[in-house]
Amino acid sequence: MAEKKQVPLRLSAKLYDAIAAWAEDDFRSVNGQIEYLLTECVKQRKKDGKYVSEHLDEPPEFDI
Repeated sequence: MAEKKQVPLRLSAKLYDAIAAWAEDDFRSVNGQIEYLLTECVKQRKKDGKYVSEHLDEPPEFDI
């Protein structure tokens, strides 16, 4: 099995809470959910040859 890299990650409290709730719904840890989401984004980019969002540098807004 390939070695996994550890990466420090800073998230806003609102983003963390949204990911944590989503992870709970999907029966994953927060770390597992983040890894899943990143993997899906990379697959999508490879499939389409485009970025998933045209606004990647803009912070997301949450209505939570």
